[in-house]
Amino acid sequence: MKKDSLTVAVVGATGAVGREIVEIFPQREFPVSELRLFSSPRSEGKTIEFKGGEITVRTVKPGCFKGADIAIFSAGASNSRKYAQQAVDEGAVVIDNSSAFRMDDDIPLVVPEINGHMLDAIPPRRIIANPNCTTAILAMALKPLHDLSRVKNVIATSFQSVSGAGAQGMVELERQIKNWPDSGQADVFPSPIMLNVIPQIDVFTDNLYTKEEMKIHNEAAKILEADIRVSTTAVRVPVMRAHSISVSVETEEPVSPDRTSEAMDAFPGLRVTPGGYPMPVDCSGRDDCFVGRIRRDLTGENRICFWVVGDQLKKGAALNSVQIAEQIVLRHA
Repeated sequence: MKKDSLTVAVVGATGAVGREIVEIFPQREFPVSELRLFSSPRSEGKTIEFKGGEITVRTVKPGCFKGADIAIFSAGASNSRKYAQQAVDEGAVVIDNSSAFRMDDDIPLVVPEINGHMLDAIPPRRIIANPNCTTAILAMALKPLHDLSRVKNVIATSFQSVSGAGAQGMVELERQIKNWPDSGQADVFPSPIMLNVIPQIDVFTDNLYTKEEMKIHNEAAKILEADIRVSTTAVRVPVMRAHSISVSVETEEPVSPDRTSEAMDAFPGLRVTPGGYPMPVDCSGRDDCFVGRIRRDLTGENRICFWVVGDQLKKGAALNSVQIAEQIVLRHA
């Protein structure tokens, strides 16, 4: 792996996250000398602009990862399970955006600002997992608080944008807005999303939490390397691409709002909105996560409340993947 000349593959390149990854590379001056783009057969032959040129999208075939240093997967868990090992066998380090490997004990689940030390060595399986988008945004706000006083319990309600359902979710909201007052058929979501909120993301599990809610519960503890409990209600809202989360945290010792605010604002990639609160319309397209409404929880001395917002396609997915790639290059090129 040459530090200034990398061959990178992106699987799922025509999806919302894949396209965002391609756009982020030149923005962050990531040293891509050759970019290989892959997607489903229905997208084969499409072209995507990159650094003033156009790259043709292909389908994954045997040998297509040979010579690639890094392969970023953002094509769903089934494709990751099907093709990630092929990419590893053909020589690439895989960064996976899906849920396929997140909870595997031997696969690191990484938010670089929080647990970048997990990348000090390339894991034996040569796969690094990218967290669920809501988990990443939530963990960014929990970490500086956890460093002040150990986080014990978290109660959160997430207000998740339609981009979390992929490009098709964004198209559905746009279509319903355009066709108002006849919002039309709901194809992506259980009900029309325009002028509505839907308190279900993914399917329900046996404990009556959804799979999305259980991802947040499980992944937050793994990222923070702590025995914490997270109870979440995940809600889909008619916002295009930024997730918002209302959070109440119980810590081991009391922490004041002022100390919490200072710690959060000093944490890399996290910014406190002074004298107000962040909103998804203002945070869309931005790299950082933003916090506001930091206050004591009236239900307990050791509880603190806050509101955190982050762009689902940025820190929630594409940006975090590229940051993982940057750390791999920094440590191992």
